[in-house]
This record gives sequence, structure tokens and C-alpha cells, in this order.
Amino acid sequence: MDFAFSAEDEVFRREVREWLGGHLSGAGDRRGWEKTLGQGGWIGLGWGEAGYGNRTVSLTQQVVWAEEYARSGAPPRSGHIGENLLAPTLIAHGSQEQKARFLPPIAAGEELWCQGYSEPGAGSDLAGVRTKAELGGDGSYRISGQKIWTSLAHEADWCFVLARTEPGSTRHRGLSFLLVPMDQPGRIEVRPIRQLTGTGDFNEVFFDGARAEHVVGGAGNGWTVAMSLLGFERGVSTLAQQIGFAAELGRVVQAAVKSGTVADPVVRERLVRQWAELRAMRWNALRTLGRSGDAGAPSVAKLLWGGWHQRLGELAMQVRGAGAGVGPQDWSPSAPYELDAFQHLFLFSRADTIYGGSDQVQRTIVAERVLGLPREPKGVV
Repeated sequence: MDFAFSAEDEVFRREVREWLGGHLSGAGDRRGWEKTLGQGGWIGLGWGEAGYGNRTVSLTQQVVWAEEYARSGAPPRSGHIGENLLAPTLIAHGSQEQKARFLPPIAAGEELWCQGYSEPGAGSDLAGVRTKAELGGDGSYRISGQKIWTSLAHEADWCFVLARTEPGSTRHRGLSFLLVPMDQPGRIEVRPIRQLTGTGDFNEVFFDGARAEHVVGGAGNGWTVAMSLLGFERGVSTLAQQIGFAAELGRVVQAAVKSGTVADPVVRERLVRQWAELRAMRWNALRTLGRSGDAGAPSVAKLLWGGWHQRLGELAMQVRGAGAGVGPQDWSPSAPYELDAFQHLFLFSRADTIYGGSDQVQRTIVAERVLGLPREPKGVV
């Protein structure tokens, strides 16, 4: 299989590099940066539909953009959830009115989104959601319940929420996919969750009669829409993620050389294994990119990179040795909580095999949907 890019792709790559090189100096404000990307036409490249203020390019050029963005050191995207999750879902399941209302502001970088899926007691088992939404006389829903691990909820203008709209329904039935404005004082409360790394990009979100007018895919069809959205979650962005992984691995290799631990044959073998596995992940991602109907591909990809990144964090600590557990020299109990890059990598990567669908859930999907093994009994601990 030929994994090379075409001459047209390389021309596009130069355009991307030049644009990023000329605009990154003004990328300090994340919301402002989203608007800059929108003005440049760089949001919505993979939507497959133009006319919403975006431009469309080929699949390989989407890969070029994602990889060059990661390689340039540009800031993390605040608009990722709206652009890469909600927008393709609206294109597949939304009405023309919903697409006309929500896609242009996403393409312009003017409206940011968060995802209201996980709940306490219903994380990887998404069908167990208990957040409820009751239909009012005005045709809108009133939402009550709690979501958790909601990325960027403290910045978002809107949230797409999976809620139970049919009283008495269970599991996959009776769910609806609702679009909820976050600016509802007294009806929506966002509480940041402090992580081991000291940061707080994840949040708890409490809904107390929050109003939602828009239902995507029709009432009661939320599970179908939600599963469709998860299929968009692991696409081109996986290849961009691997650029960041390669940079992290390079820094671990440099640290091993500097500290002399590279002379240890065990460390050297682990470094080579990490490099080889990363190459295999890239080839697998390119092989499966754009293929439809492969139910196991997203789960296999998640299993591969989650475990790989976690092992890299452990290797970073091994390379650093005893000093890995020591904070800054001027640290004191009253000082800010600070971590160096390797400590942050190790602590954050502990969650890699849990968030976005735990390893156990991914293995169950592969077993049942790909290998055709008997379904796992429900209610067994």
C-alpha cells in the first residue's frame, strides 16, 4: 500500500506552513485564535459540504493540515468539539435549518461547543444516562441532571446533550440528542474538576430546568445520533495526535541520551519499541482512514494509542530516574502546584486508557461486533 502524499498534497502542505508561520504570533488568545482560523478558511475542511463559510479539501489534504498544525506548535483547539464532532453529526442527521443555524458560526470560530455525554454512573456505559428532558407546551425541552468530565464546558457557548426524553425508558431507548445554550444563569452550573496535573479543563455540569429547542435526528433517536458522532471522533485527528506523540518520544530519547540511561539495554529496547509501535499506529491509521463499515477500527485505534501513550509516560519516569518524583528546587507547601513536562506526561497519561471509552469497553466492542463472540452478560460485576 502506498502511503505517500501526491504532488498536489505537497503544494497544499507548503500553503499550510506559510499560513501558520505568518499567523501563529497572534495565537495567544484561544478564542481569538479560533476566529483567526475561521477567517483563513481552515475550519470545516473535512465536512464534505461547503457553503457554510468553510472550504473543503481532499482526505489526504485534511491529514496534511492536521499534521502540519500539530508540527507547528500551534495551541490546542478550543473549537475541536464543534468542528470535528458536532458539525459532521449535523451534516449527517440535522435538518437544513439546524445546519444553516449552527455550521456557519462553527466555521467562523465564533461559537464553541462541549459534549454532554458522560454522567456519574454512566461513563463508558453511555446507555445508562439518567439526565432527563421534559417537553414543555412551547415545544422546547427542560433538562435536569448532571454531566461529568465535560471538556471545555467553562469556555463553551453550546453543549450537545444526550438525555432521556421518554419517561420510563431504559438503556438505548427513549434518548434524544439536544442542543443546549450554555448561557442560562441559574439553570446551568459549571464546576471545574481539578486534575492530578493541577489543570482543570474537565468539568461537572449541572442542569436545573435548562431550556433546549433543538433536537437532532428526531425525538427518541438520540442513541443512533450519539453513536454516529462517536464514529467521527477518531478520524484524521488521530494522525495529528501522533505528531505530538512523536515529539514527546523525541524528548524522552534526548533525555535518555543526556542522562546516560540509554546505555541500559532495557531502556534502549523500550525506546526502540515505542518508536516501532508509533510507526505501526501511523500506518494503521492511514490504512483505515476513510473506510466505512469497519466497526472495530476506532476501537482498535483507541486501544493502540491509549496503551502506547501510557507506556511512554512510564518510560519518561524511568529515564529521569529518582529525580522524576522531585518537584522544583524552590518548591514549598505554599508554592503553586508545578510539574515539568515529563511529570505532566506521566500523570495525564494515566487516564488515556479510561477516557474516550475505557480499554475494557473497546475490547468488548471488538469481541462482539467484529469477532462475533457472545455478548457480555449485563448486570454481572
